[in-house]
Amino acid sequence: MTLTKNKYYFEALDNYPYNLPDCLEALNYALSYDPEDADSLCLMGRIYSEMLSDYEKAKLYFEEAMQCDVTNLNVPQYYISCLIDNEDYHEAEKLIDYSLKIKGIDKATLWFYRSLLSEKRGSFVNALKFLDETAKYCFTKYSLDVVKDRKKFIKSKIPKKKKTKKETK
Repeated sequence: MTLTKNKYYFEALDNYPYNLPDCLEALNYALSYDPEDADSLCLMGRIYSEMLSDYEKAKLYFEEAMQCDVTNLNVPQYYISCLIDNEDYHEAEKLIDYSLKIKGIDKATLWFYRSLLSEKRGSFVNALKFLDETAKYCFTKYSLDVVKDRKKFIKSKIPKKKKTKKETK
């Protein structure tokens, strides 16, 4: 049963996001073999979140995936992204805090989302602080470059202080 489920899950993953009909067909087969497979439920959540922008339905799939396997390394990052896109900031923050305790999880991604969350809340200084934390967990040049570029972007959004007449003399 596990091999068949995995076969269909990997087939669905292989077709995502470029061939959604085949992805959904394989994903439905995978879920029919094991309706509690966290990875398959997560992929279904991603389809609703990333492709259809149906965040409420996506959240249901992500929540179910988390209940089926609370230590799954894939689900939190996509669930957090969905929560941020849906402006469920408090829930996203709680999930980030919880997920940072999961052994083996990609902490760089989680800190990056924490920075994004602060930026969306208008706290650019905190966003920069969280990007510093993100950089500690970057282990490739590419990921570090993404963080550096994001820092420059956020700094460009911070309003410049105007000099008073006394300061210019």
